[in-house]
Amino acid sequence: MKTYFVSDAHLGSWALQDRLANEKKLVRWMDSIKPDCEALYLMGDMIDFWFEYKQAVPKGYTRFFGKIAEFTDGGIPVYWFAGNHDIWLFDYVQQELGVIVYFQDMEVVIQGKKFYMAHGDGLGDPSKQFRVLRGFFHSKFNQQLFKWLHPDLGLKFGLNWARHSRMKREDNPETYLGENKEYLIQFSKKHQTEKAADAPDFYIYGHRHILLDLMLSAKSRIIILGDWFRLFTYASFDGTDFELLSFEE
Repeated sequence: MKTYFVSDAHLGSWALQDRLANEKKLVRWMDSIKPDCEALYLMGDMIDFWFEYKQAVPKGYTRFFGKIAEFTDGGIPVYWFAGNHDIWLFDYVQQELGVIVYFQDMEVVIQGKKFYMAHGDGLGDPSKQFRVLRGFFHSKFNQQLFKWLHPDLGLKFGLNWARHSRMKREDNPETYLGENKEYLIQFSKKHQTEKAADAPDFYIYGHRHILLDLMLSAKSRIIILGDWFRLFTYASFDGTDFELLSFEE
């Protein structure tokens, strides 16, 4: 049995040419892993923009949500790390789908190995602008203010904002910056030093949209999972081997 990890599908993004095809491909991947899946970790930004009103949620994502329910109803736990695009996962997926949602970094033991996991936003990022925006979006007061917008206005605004952010990145696509410049590597190295002999075996992140598999030391290894709209990558762990893979049909 294996534990699986995937991140950054950005489902519903208005920057994608065929949003439905992207979602269907993700569901086909979930079908392919289900027979030997012990647990599934969604490492953030699975949806490009999500906001729950008290009596309304965004339309779409039916196939994805249905497949998650199929996993949890069948006894396969699904864990979702809220990213910077799906920050506002309040209680819908927990109550309706049985998903366990994490809003911060976590250390967990999987098949005898220690994992440090997070979406990755805000960890060691030196950008003051990003820290300000992150604080703004995490503000409970601002979340309450946003609820006063009619869903048609609020969701349209959010999806447009996310599309604008994605299109800017298309002009400057994410690339590996090198070991000394990748802030998730620097954060992990610092964390590993602080933990010393108790350091995790694996550091798992999304967010950066790059593929990375790097040994930090003889014990610890950092993985950045890529994405699910350009690379269609994921990872699996069977208790012995950790593999970073690409979904091919």
